[in-house]
Amino acid sequence: MNTGLRHTLTQLGWLNAALYWLGRSLDRASAGRWSLHRYRFVAQYVGDQPLCAGRGADIEIAAHTWEQTVPAAYPRSAAVVRERFAQGAYSLAAWRHGRLAGYLWLVLDAYQEDEVRVRYRLPRADASWDFDVWIAPDERLGWAFPRLWDAARQQLRERGVRWTCSRISAFNPASLRAHARIGTVRLGDALFVRCGEWQWMFATMAPYIHLSRHDASFPQLTFDTGALPDVVPPEPPCPPSKKSATS
Repeated sequence: MNTGLRHTLTQLGWLNAALYWLGRSLDRASAGRWSLHRYRFVAQYVGDQPLCAGRGADIEIAAHTWEQTVPAAYPRSAAVVRERFAQGAYSLAAWRHGRLAGYLWLVLDAYQEDEVRVRYRLPRADASWDFDVWIAPDERLGWAFPRLWDAARQQLRERGVRWTCSRISAFNPASLRAHARIGTVRLGDALFVRCGEWQWMFATMAPYIHLSRHDASFPQLTFDTGALPDVVPPEPPCPPSKKSATS
C-alpha cells in the first residue's frame, strides 16, 4: 500500500476510505457526471462561553448582505450566493487587514442543500442550520474559525436559538475534528450516490431510502433538537487544525 492510500485509510477508517476511493473513481470514469457523498449530521449547543477569550482581535467579523458583491477570491459563484439569500440564509465573513479570511452561512427553519438534492428541515424555532464553513488556507492555524463561531453564536443567542445543526463530509476528518473541539452531538448519517440525473439516498433517519430522477424530486430530512441535552461543553479554546477548510 503506498503512502497516500495508507494516509487516507488512517484518516478516514476503512469504510469511509473505501467510499472515498469509490467516489473518486466514479467521478473520473464519468467525467464528473457520477458522484458519491457521505455526510455526518451534527448539532452544536449555542452556549455563551467564548472560544477565543480575547484572542484574534485583528480579525473583523462582518455580515455579508445580499446587495454586496461577492468578494474577490470567494470560492462560491455569485449564482450560488444569490440562491442562498433567496432561501433566507445569511452569512458572516471574517476579514484580516482587508482580506477575506473565512466565512460561514446560517439559515433558520429549512435549507435546500446545493451539493446534492435534499432538504433539511428544523421543526423547532430555537434551532438553526449552519453550512459551508470556509477558512482561507493560510488562516487554518489561526483564530478565524473560532472568531466566526463566537460571532455566529452571539447572533443566534439573540434570536433565541439554542442548537445549530450542520452536515459535515465524512471524507473531511479535519472538519470533523474542528467541530468536535467546539462540542457537537451526532444526529445521523446519509450516503448520496448521483448517476447523471438519478440520485440515491441511504440515511439513518426517515425516509431512510430515496430515489430521485429529476431536480424537482428530493428527500426531506427532519432534525428535531427538542430531545437533546441542555449543554454540550466545548473543549478548551484552540485554533482549528491546518486542513480544516469547509464542512
